Amino acid sequence: MFVHGKSTVITVNAVDLSAFTNTSNFGRKADKHDVTTYGKNDHVYAGGLGDGAFSMAGVYDNGVAGPRDTLEPLVGTVITCIRKPEGTGSGLPQDSFSALLEEYVETNPVADMVSWQATFQPSDAVTSTNQA
Repeated sequence: MFVHGKSTVITVNAVDLSAFTNTSNFGRKADKHDVTTYGKNDHVYAGGLGDGAFSMAGVYDNGVAGPRDTLEPLVGTVITCIRKPEGTGSGLPQDSFSALLEEYVETNPVADMVSWQATFQPSDAVTSTNQA
């Protein structure tokens, strides 16, 4: 079944930033190790440590619970992120993880609204569960 992105919910450090967010990216990957030995004609690989990336962006809002007040003071710290790609509801997926907030950027175009973006580096395991 197709799922529309408009239902996505993202909280950072227990603050719901969904109302200010219009795009997000979450990816998982793993290190690879070449374990090829003599006599092989092709490479053989083994998986290694998991890794990932998370980013989010949206329209700037100067409210107390907006992206600037929430994210800017946390740059350089590890915080908790919760991502619900199908929205909130029993049985829907949820990813919970600690992440280093690496960067917060605001963009001020002359002919458009101020926008923001934040880049995170997940730190340690990602817990993917279905919501209760």
